[in-house]
Amino acid sequence: MHSSSPHASEQEPTTPVLDGALRKAFRRLVPLVMIMFVANYIDRVNIGFAKDALEADSGIGAAAFGLGAGLFFLTYAVFEVPSNILLERFGAKLWLTRIMVSWGLVSAAMMFAHNEWILYALRLLLGAAEAGFFAGVLYYFTQWFPNAVRGRANAALYSASTIAAVLAGPLSGALLSMDDIGGLHGWQWLFLVEGLAAVLIGLVAWRFLEAKPADAAWLSDAEKTALIERLAEEERAKSGGAPEPSRWSMLRDPQMLLFCLVYFAAQLAQYSVTFWLPSFVRRIGGLGEITIGLVAVLPFAAAFVAILVAGRISDRTGARRTVLGSGFVLAAVGLAVAGFAHPLLAVVMLIVATVGFKVAASSFFVIPQQYLVGALTAPGLALINSIGNLGGFVAPTLMGQVQERTGSVSGGLYVVAATCVVALGACALLKSTARRRTAELTAS
Repeated sequence: MHSSSPHASEQEPTTPVLDGALRKAFRRLVPLVMIMFVANYIDRVNIGFAKDALEADSGIGAAAFGLGAGLFFLTYAVFEVPSNILLERFGAKLWLTRIMVSWGLVSAAMMFAHNEWILYALRLLLGAAEAGFFAGVLYYFTQWFPNAVRGRANAALYSASTIAAVLAGPLSGALLSMDDIGGLHGWQWLFLVEGLAAVLIGLVAWRFLEAKPADAAWLSDAEKTALIERLAEEERAKSGGAPEPSRWSMLRDPQMLLFCLVYFAAQLAQYSVTFWLPSFVRRIGGLGEITIGLVAVLPFAAAFVAILVAGRISDRTGARRTVLGSGFVLAAVGLAVAGFAHPLLAVVMLIVATVGFKVAASSFFVIPQQYLVGALTAPGLALINSIGNLGGFVAPTLMGQVQERTGSVSGGLYVVAATCVVALGACALLKSTARRRTAELTAS
């Protein structure tokens, strides 16, 4: 296995025992993690659905609301790496449960956001509570799934975000309609119910998650041994037998900069489209709000299928960078054309762009999962995710500023498309194994 041959690890032979262990792991762990991610996504975006009602009832202005929404990403970025280091120490079962329960409680407490200062404090707390969840799951997958099937595991995780995007609107609408029931506003019911749902799912996760294969009573001894040995073999192959470098060494590894850039571009594209898609649909004209909502779901439905297909292609061919780059090509073309096209064509191209950035994001992490060695894996994945998620802070600011100054978001779409092109170039430089770099960092 070497950096110029991304196919090598995917050709490792399997055995019936190992295949059986992987089938059981997928069946028992991946659906639960997907449900956890659905709750995570809904609790992250529900503030957008509550915006108008919250502003009307509390008197919080648009500027204060925008700041409060963005503050989440700041504490999320700050606490991401420490959270994943603690996950590595305490185990995924305990730490992922802790994250879900704490973020669910804070999200439910958003029902008390009656002024801007409470809003600011709770959004900062929510970012700190949620930090480490997504990167923690990616690290968790490295403890369970060999590289040859990790693309499908990652794809299943990302597909959950498209399911959540479809569910979030109708669910939030139903809860917002519960105005004055039990003396609460609809937006209060929204935060309360969706937050407590995350707490409940977290408790279920505590019951059914297993931190590592050795803990799984539902695996036979032979299956445990086969899976543990395969994962250990891959870990040894990644480092090539070189001593493990310090965690600080990843800060001077050029590959980490490339990883952060690529994932930032994918997230920038995602949040740019997600926040502005309904506006593009409205430009078609003659559509009611229900129709607009249904049309806005189409990109995520298409992306759901594309993510799963891309994950299977990535695993079967081992062409990790090719699948990743293809996603950025679709994203760049879709965004660029949407910037000048007729409203109907613009919506079609935003569907293409959504498929692109979702495929790029879902197929990306299998590369750093394979690249990062030993104790670098958990904090490394967290660092990439924290920097990448700053795209969620930059995207609304960029698009809003462009729209305010030009009267259109087209310029913003062009900037994001150009960023995807830069990321496409960075894909060619990505390495899937750290063997040579590990030796360099250890010797320096």
